[in-house]
Amino acid sequence: MISVTPSPRRIASHYLLTRSGLRPRPLLTLADDGTVVGVDTWRDPDRQAGVEFYSGILLPGMVNAHCHLELSCLRGAIPAGGGFAAFARGMGAQRGRFDEEQRRRAIEAADARMWREGVAAVGDVANGESTFAVKARSAIRYRTFAELFGLQSVSTAPVDGLLRHAATSLTPHSTYSVPDALFRRICSGGDAPLSIHFMESPAEEALYRGEGELAAWYAERGWRCDFLHYGSPVERLVGSVPPTRSVLLVHNCCVTQRTIDRVTAHFTAPVWWCLCPGSNRYISGLRPPVELLRANGLNICVGTDSLASNGALSLVDELRLLGDGVPLAERLLWVTAGGAAALGFGDELGEIAPGRRPGVALLEGIDFSAMRLLPESRTTRLA
Repeated sequence: MISVTPSPRRIASHYLLTRSGLRPRPLLTLADDGTVVGVDTWRDPDRQAGVEFYSGILLPGMVNAHCHLELSCLRGAIPAGGGFAAFARGMGAQRGRFDEEQRRRAIEAADARMWREGVAAVGDVANGESTFAVKARSAIRYRTFAELFGLQSVSTAPVDGLLRHAATSLTPHSTYSVPDALFRRICSGGDAPLSIHFMESPAEEALYRGEGELAAWYAERGWRCDFLHYGSPVERLVGSVPPTRSVLLVHNCCVTQRTIDRVTAHFTAPVWWCLCPGSNRYISGLRPPVELLRANGLNICVGTDSLASNGALSLVDELRLLGDGVPLAERLLWVTAGGAAALGFGDELGEIAPGRRPGVALLEGIDFSAMRLLPESRTTRLA
């Protein structure tokens, strides 16, 4: 029998996203397993046999740095625009309405759609077991944050069992929802990245003054906060997380220059500021201070949050919401190299370069004259 070696695949397009910007006229050569063999420049691809030409920008597989896959069944279940506390209440009321089969189908559909759209890795938050069977079969690479949530929690026991799964580590939910001793213990134990919901709403800061909708909700339920002596969310963060521990701070809608100064003065390990504008729009209409983060030269990545607070798990939608004030190439780096580094996958994903296998996605439907996204812009997986 004659053995036939598969021919390398050759893909050309208008541009290729690189760490230094958009490279024109790229020609990629991929091995059969998707490993990048070469990155060259085409002259006349129509005259080269076996070259696939696509109109758009070639990207490495994208990274959704913050997602709650287990909440996929809640799409549309909680009304938009009700504000932070109303959303939290709705979550408690709606989460138990769906049976195991409904949850499984929604999780599978969300995972499959992200893969088709070119997502290579996801930072997924889990409070239970429902997503792990799907993630174990998925072609997407997952880093799971086993999240402790609840002011009445007395130990990490509710989520300790999740740690048997690969690439899974503990994290506290936020600076407003976990008792002090547990928050400090989780933050000081281990060396995996933490993923902490941070400054999503003015209610978080107001809570430390005994004011606002969170404080009123907690008082109504008879819940006590034993961490208010820190004085603010950022002081609790820097007072509890070792400076050598990498952390993803998620949402950041109410971050100020003082917040940034306190964080950057404290941490020696990388801090990643994860933006989820679709979720922010859905819940409260707030926007993260993108220009402030950029002016400080911070590490930025992007997530979709969950289908409970978003219409789709689309990173292109998130980039569109972040606006054209930020150059397209920079935003694309946030959902590729930025996300990969934030999740600890930077040595393998986030860049199309010889020897790597990051996946290849195509961003199409672009206004090339202004280099901006259009309503019809979308990504599809090529490899």
